[in-house]
Amino acid sequence: MEIKLLIWSILFISKCFADIPNLLIHGPGLHPDKVILPARYFYVELTDIPEETLSIRTLNVSFKGFSTEQRSCHVWHQVLYTNINSVIVRYKLYETCYDFVINVKFNSNHVNGSPFFFKGPILPEDCNCPEKDINQWLVDYGCKGIHKQIVSDLSKFTSVNFENFHEKAVKKFNNSLSSSICHYVIKSNKIYRSCYGQHIGFKVFMDGILLSLTRKVIFPDFEIFTNLGDWPLMQKDSKNNFPMFSWCGSHDTVDIVMPTYDITDSSLENMGRVSLDMLSVQGNIQKKWDEKINMGFWRGRDASLERLKLIEISRKFPDLINASLTNFFFFRDKEHQYGPKVEHVSFFKFFDYKYQLNLDGTVAAYRFPYLLAGDSVVFKQDSKYYEHFYDDLQPWKHYIPVKSNLENLVERLKWALENDGKAKEIAEAGQMYARNNLLPRDIFCYHANLFYEWSKKLESPVTVRNGMEHIPQKSTKGCVCRHSNKDEL
Repeated sequence: MEIKLLIWSILFISKCFADIPNLLIHGPGLHPDKVILPARYFYVELTDIPEETLSIRTLNVSFKGFSTEQRSCHVWHQVLYTNINSVIVRYKLYETCYDFVINVKFNSNHVNGSPFFFKGPILPEDCNCPEKDINQWLVDYGCKGIHKQIVSDLSKFTSVNFENFHEKAVKKFNNSLSSSICHYVIKSNKIYRSCYGQHIGFKVFMDGILLSLTRKVIFPDFEIFTNLGDWPLMQKDSKNNFPMFSWCGSHDTVDIVMPTYDITDSSLENMGRVSLDMLSVQGNIQKKWDEKINMGFWRGRDASLERLKLIEISRKFPDLINASLTNFFFFRDKEHQYGPKVEHVSFFKFFDYKYQLNLDGTVAAYRFPYLLAGDSVVFKQDSKYYEHFYDDLQPWKHYIPVKSNLENLVERLKWALENDGKAKEIAEAGQMYARNNLLPRDIFCYHANLFYEWSKKLESPVTVRNGMEHIPQKSTKGCVCRHSNKDEL
């Protein structure tokens, strides 16, 4: 009798484990005690599971924890199924949590490492609890090191003395009608700002990333001038240049490039006020590769002559390109020729089409990261403009290159039609690059590494100048900082 019970127990246990696939779970959201993001996230790879067996109920994810008042802490989460048999789990904390548990189950059974338990405190994004050791913080966040674009941009400066150019910079931009800048000082991890020029509304994006970073880690004192416009400002051959941080670079300028305000804001507002971000793109694609429409697709405003030319090409090849303008601003007098303008299309619906066209606007098209994150192949126009990550990408590996005047666009689209397998490989390589290098943690890491390395270049004392405005952290209740606990013990 005992032997039979033993045999039945072994068979039962074997059956249970046989139902649990070998799933790979990875991402910064599995380290909520160390990695604080506006929305934490991790991936569950389902590569060993037939697609037809997947449903929203296949994978069950839940979160539990207790607030400082010993009630269940407030956690909002989403499970996003991607097109490549993987699931993105993202979650947002609204208060400090203790005894925090992440449960990941497949068909009601815990999978690799689940449940994940953390004693706490687990902090929400808006707690002002900066870690003291920035080098350890970079390690804890899994930052990959100093990007080669940072090395290239900062190599132009052996040492920097703001006293040598501060007055010149203020004078140049103080009454400018075409360009606007802000001077930021981070002193004792507090943020101070003075802005110059007529249009300074975009300062909110720089405020946002600096406030978020200084809540997480203590930076050495540093100061920067930041460009609030799209166009880089420091011409390569000018003798009157000074260090300028910009969201876009070009081959004609020497600005220090940061991630664009667009991808930075979508990282800060993940599961917040933005609907388009690098995670939502992956989780809202409706059609698989073979179900997509075999056409090039584009929508946008009239921000360059090449975009007008694209409309002309699409009218000559309506079976190959679906392109229309959604707004006329720069060439309003040509609306009768290139219009009528059409309604906006949800960005997620772009990926119903197999070929995505990426054309410059006033500068680089800031939609490029999101196009890469989808599962269509990107046709990228050659350009003198670049974002912080462009130097990583290889034509014909991550995207299909197109001449800046679009003269070979039709030829390249026809190539993709005739080489469907290769086009799909390029689409997948672009998507994997975006997944591994352009997600919110990567954007935080790039900024942190850039500002930290920049601080090492400064030889002049960092001082808060007269008239600078202090940008305070917002007051948040219920935050219990980890290092405070250690100090009290």
